[in-house]
Amino acid sequence: MHATTPYRFLASAFGLLAFTAATFAQSTNPATARGAAGATNLGSDAQGNPLRRATKTGHVSNYDEAKVGSYTLPDPLVLANGKPVRDADAWFKQRRPEILKLYETEIYGRVPANAPKVTWEVTTTDTNSLDGTAVMKRVVGHIGDRPDGPRMNVTMYTPAKATGPVPIILCISFGFGGGGNRGAVIGAAAAPGATNAPAPGRGALGARGGGGGFGDPIDLIIARGWGYATVNYGDIQPDRANAFTNGVIGLTLAPGQTAPEPDQWGTISAWAWGISRIVDYFETDKTVDAKRVAIQGHSRLGKTVLWAGAQDPRIAVVFSSCSGEMGAALARRDYGETVDDMAQNFPWQFAGNLQKWVGHWNDMPVDSHMVIALNAPHGVFINGGTQDQWSDPKGEFLGAVAAGPVYRLVGKKDLGTAELPALDTPLISGDLGWVYHTGGHAATRADWTAFLDFAEKYFKPQPPGGSKP
Repeated sequence: MHATTPYRFLASAFGLLAFTAATFAQSTNPATARGAAGATNLGSDAQGNPLRRATKTGHVSNYDEAKVGSYTLPDPLVLANGKPVRDADAWFKQRRPEILKLYETEIYGRVPANAPKVTWEVTTTDTNSLDGTAVMKRVVGHIGDRPDGPRMNVTMYTPAKATGPVPIILCISFGFGGGGNRGAVIGAAAAPGATNAPAPGRGALGARGGGGGFGDPIDLIIARGWGYATVNYGDIQPDRANAFTNGVIGLTLAPGQTAPEPDQWGTISAWAWGISRIVDYFETDKTVDAKRVAIQGHSRLGKTVLWAGAQDPRIAVVFSSCSGEMGAALARRDYGETVDDMAQNFPWQFAGNLQKWVGHWNDMPVDSHMVIALNAPHGVFINGGTQDQWSDPKGEFLGAVAAGPVYRLVGKKDLGTAELPALDTPLISGDLGWVYHTGGHAATRADWTAFLDFAEKYFKPQPPGGSKP
């Protein structure tokens, strides 16, 4: 396939999407996950929300606000010794490292010291891509030094008329990144009847229950003078059980070892590590302004970009789409998917130590507002959908609200309200952003437009002479 005419081959791409959507849905849709186990899948409630039973605790999914229960969030501005954090210096030097360490050891897992190096090479350049509006570049990152080792395949687009380095948005996706197809199938329809399946051209999940998906608006990104890049998360680490001996994690295991230590990385940490290695490449590419990098991910990859932004200060802004439980949604809220569900159904995505918090959510030393706060002072934009209650969109909003005190402490602006705003009404005036769209588990084009407006604060065109805005 050639990236110059992205709409030419939609018919053939549709067949690929239909197959991929049906396959992917079997492993990611809560309506089918662990279906063989039977006891965990209780069907849906009257509103179509998935009902699941956690085998270790017997907990059944709740969608009644009256049954959410009371909870107390850990205070991000109180040190482990009980002393308050009164200024930005204390946050960055004392409290932030404490919280980061908790996430490394208890939630996502730390990257081991023997994580391999990545060597980059440009394999393809097309100066007349996307109908002449962009330069397309394919870049391969060789992970480790084995000839047959894993490779990160990154597809980049920069404006054809750019006269200097441009800001760039890196999207970690569920597919189509390495071969350039992601840009090639913008606007294609999702497979009929597929739910929670890759959306066309980007691998973002389709609207749960609605079937349709949405592609990344590369046209809007390029038109603003920004670059766009994408990578398939599976290039970094497989997203399935019993696969730790593959991917980047496999390169760090000792002979005979089949899984990381309990406090070491799961796949979310591995994917976040991969994002930072791509930022390493951006720092060597003269077409990219590596001081103005945004990252975007959806669902489990929405969790990933929050964690990547928390660890890498080079990332200027994060778009965490429908990240749900163990992402932006408050874990202490008993609503939709829970810690119990995540630990049971997707244990490989987290540190082994996450298992100790099954049934003990209120005892966890962290909650979602704290990983959001770790991104301060950089911008974080979060979205949710009305038909995606499994991801607890209200809990996602409340996670951003509870991160607000940290943003204010470091001189940035919070959401500006603690009340859930009207549907389809973006909050983008501060350094925390939010939109609650009508629809399902997706990053819609309207969401993307709101994010691009939000990112404009950080991605203003470089003034003449190269001085910083």
